[in-house]
Amino acid sequence: MRVFVTGASGWIGSAVVPELLGAGHQVVGLARSDESAAKLESVGAEVLRGDLNDLDALRAGAAGSDGVIHLAFVHDTTQMGAAVQVDGRAIETLGAALEHSARPLVVASGTPSVPGRAATERDTWSSGGPMVGRGANAQAALAMASRGVRSSVVRLPRSVHGEGDRHGFIARLIGIARDKGVSGYLGDGSSRWPAVHVLDTAHLFRLALERAPAGSVLHAVGDEGIPVRDIAAVIGRHLDLPVAPRTAEDFGFLGMVLAVDQPASSVLTRELLGWQPVRPGLIADIDQGHYFRT
Repeated sequence: MRVFVTGASGWIGSAVVPELLGAGHQVVGLARSDESAAKLESVGAEVLRGDLNDLDALRAGAAGSDGVIHLAFVHDTTQMGAAVQVDGRAIETLGAALEHSARPLVVASGTPSVPGRAATERDTWSSGGPMVGRGANAQAALAMASRGVRSSVVRLPRSVHGEGDRHGFIARLIGIARDKGVSGYLGDGSSRWPAVHVLDTAHLFRLALERAPAGSVLHAVGDEGIPVRDIAAVIGRHLDLPVAPRTAEDFGFLGMVLAVDQPASSVLTRELLGWQPVRPGLIADIDQGHYFRT
């Protein structure tokens, strides 16, 4: 297949593109900078210059492809509402270019929070906050199944971890621990944090592209829920810092994330596509030490 990938040079895209190429697919990656374009060309992908606001580029990329994987998102915590709107327009543009073709559109989103239990693929976002908007965009993508698009959504957990992750939540927690001189958590640290290795994630995106039924919701979850105090403990051990409860203010915007218990299951995804995470879990991956190299 000839696959158009947005966010192709980003953290997840940098794993998805080699996964696709290794399976014999051709990849056209959206690139907004010379650096991104060079990175894609170096691994054997074609380049289409543009960004999420360039609807003509998105339309051309989707129209010239056998399928689309949409990974790009404007990660600006101060302008999340605007970022959600940009994402929504991008998804509508990509889907419109694929209408009545039965070609796949795979969209990245996030796992929801369900009080008292692990979220499943059947759950939707029902709480407030910016993730509701992104969840609505994902629902719009799924609705494109009625327009002849083989659309699916891959929901990502809080941490998509692995060697080379320098901007995700784990890297940020390590930076905060270094700055504060303590590896902290909120409350009793029992809030659970779902996670998956980036290479397992890339494999699921490929499976979704190749054979997910129209309207599928998939969970890229390896670890269903790790207590945040366990994450703090492994960080503290590697940095030789004390591990202790801290206030939400110590974590900035991450304080809101740490406070929410958000386990998620991938049982239905594994049953549907035969996906099986095989890479190290979050604690084992942190213990390998690459997060602490400068």
